Amino acid sequence: MKNTYTTIISLLIILGIFGCKNDDNEVVTDDQSTVGICINGIAGGVYPCNGLDLVSRIPLSEMSANSANDSWGWTDPLDNKEYAIVCLNNGTAFIDISIPEAPVYLGKVPTATSNSDWRDVKVYKDHAFIVSEASSHGMQVFDLTRLRNVTSPPETFTADTRFTGFGSAHNIVINEDSGFAYAVGTSRSDTYAGGPVFVDIQDPKNPKEVGGFLSGGNQPYSHDAQVINYNGPDTDYTGKEILIGSNEIELVIADITDKNNPITISTISYDNVGYAHQGWFTENQRYFLLGDELDETRVGFNTRTIVFDFEDLDNPKFHMDYTGTTASIDHNGYVKGNKLYLANYRAGIRILDISDIANKNISEISFFDSYPSNNNADFNGAWNVYPYFNSGNIVISDIESGFLLVRETLP
Repeated sequence: MKNTYTTIISLLIILGIFGCKNDDNEVVTDDQSTVGICINGIAGGVYPCNGLDLVSRIPLSEMSANSANDSWGWTDPLDNKEYAIVCLNNGTAFIDISIPEAPVYLGKVPTATSNSDWRDVKVYKDHAFIVSEASSHGMQVFDLTRLRNVTSPPETFTADTRFTGFGSAHNIVINEDSGFAYAVGTSRSDTYAGGPVFVDIQDPKNPKEVGGFLSGGNQPYSHDAQVINYNGPDTDYTGKEILIGSNEIELVIADITDKNNPITISTISYDNVGYAHQGWFTENQRYFLLGDELDETRVGFNTRTIVFDFEDLDNPKFHMDYTGTTASIDHNGYVKGNKLYLANYRAGIRILDISDIANKNISEISFFDSYPSNNNADFNGAWNVYPYFNSGNIVISDIESGFLLVRETLP
């Protein structure tokens, strides 16, 4: 008896949605997009792979953009339909992936000011919050429930509101458990020198600035951060709202529970610092996995993930380095369960097994290379991945290739 996945593929081929294979195991559809199961290390006739299939893709040309950057996702609570959100140089695109093999580009919210290669989005209470390094951009807020009623895609959407308490920002961080957004990488000349600006978004269409954080460490500018309601091993901080800032030359750990009095708990750096870029906690909040964006080029080793032991937030310690299988530069990584899903620029998405991280054992278990030309240390290819859909579909936003949807190969 065929498994469910095979049955679906067969039905889609019959219906003409999924197309048919050519001699290179490439699946060709009417719009010339390619999808394919990972067989003998290749998917879609082009992409090197191991354990990940290409489900679908939408090129930049279809979204009227020149490049893609960040991405996120939204699941509609009414019907569990899944939507990919892809940031572009000229706006933010919304894609209906409820039929993963036949995604629908619904339209975009154009940039608030000028175009930029840096745009970021996160989701809270069925709203998308969008920032950019475009001058005077501020934060756009878009009600995602509007995507339920798109009758003639693609549409050009307008933001529901725009918050202008800051101008440009490199990134937006949201703690969904507290209802606060944190704009990071704002102007270094602002009050917080590029450190997080606190924005209350509990009423999504009426965001309110409620302060910010100026680190007591050596570098206040936060390139990225993770903010959580803490429930980790350090019981001194149980229930506190904790920020981990990737601050170029160091990590900063801060207690930001009291928005009027944020406190630097500690800082930690490491050997061969290039640029402390972005990191994520393990789900038990014991270990923190950091990506350094410039160490591969400045020092010359393969992809490196630096792991810290945060058992004691007042006394963080270096735990281990994981060295990847390619020379490519790591970018954004997210933990789900016992896996790290890492956007690895020219090496595409790399999925790492971190189940034995306590014993300093990390290994690569699968990959999908969205930039097949080479795995050199340069700034092309996979910018971001979003692995949190219940379906198991994984979004890749690729600088040159736009939107790709992949999923783990089934037996």
